Amino acid sequence: MRAVPDPQDVDQIRSALVGTRLSDVRWIAQTGSTNADVLELARQGEPEGIVVVADHQTAGRGRRGRTWEAPPGASLMLTVLLRPPVEVAGLVTMAVALSAAEAVEELAGIAPRLKWPNDLIWPGDGRAPDRKLAGVLAEADWPSGSTIAGGWSPPGRGQRVVVAVGIGINVDWGGSMPPELAATAVALDELTAPEPAPTRAELLVGFLHRLDRAYVDLVDGEGATALRAAWEDRSATIGQQVRVDLGTDDVVGTAVGVTEEGHLVVETLDGERRVLAVGDVVHLRPAAPAPRHRRTSDPA
Repeated sequence: MRAVPDPQDVDQIRSALVGTRLSDVRWIAQTGSTNADVLELARQGEPEGIVVVADHQTAGRGRRGRTWEAPPGASLMLTVLLRPPVEVAGLVTMAVALSAAEAVEELAGIAPRLKWPNDLIWPGDGRAPDRKLAGVLAEADWPSGSTIAGGWSPPGRGQRVVVAVGIGINVDWGGSMPPELAATAVALDELTAPEPAPTRAELLVGFLHRLDRAYVDLVDGEGATALRAAWEDRSATIGQQVRVDLGTDDVVGTAVGVTEEGHLVVETLDGERRVLAVGDVVHLRPAAPAPRHRRTSDPA
């Protein structure tokens, strides 16, 4: 497995993305954090559509300041620079997660589920827990172009905001995760065995094509309802008993839906409905196992 595609391969990736907003792919060997790199590009005035892919991150970031680490070449790690209207900025994470799940299903023949707010998972079956296949982290500058001297104010309706949305997908970890991760994480090569997993380049192109369509629909103001419906169809969280860690306290109940902004709605044990913009979700009972989609080459 090569650490980084040679220039001809990157050119082929860009060619495969011509006609999308996301064809400016910049694949590098190593960086601290692709999210940090993209935010810096945005502050320098770079346009949306830049995609920074790294073979290895030394300071990859997750939610709540967690780190994200993977061996070089084992995962597809990238960040996309977007400048969505403020009205749909909160749905970008949902669009990225859904696009990744769709690309994995088409290319790998398996159907991961989506765990609110930002994970692709392979659901447990009662004997085994959910295992994480991918994580999404979106970071925003609110509003774009603002200055410290000018003070901060909420972005106005119609204003564009900078969103650096990163994703790390476990692709090829040699057939199994290290013992310390095996109970909580999984990679595509384990799920597709004995068939090979798609390459990172294949997965990148498939993912970006889907994200481009979803993002164009969001920006045009026509895709939010369809996006939420498609996300809920793949959700491992909706309909489940959950505990949501808010940091200062927990909310326990049943996840019943998401709002127009993508926030989670939980019906608590006493019948109150809580709308949660952030939080770490724990599924208290297993979701139904996702179907293992058979490849067209598999025997009947």
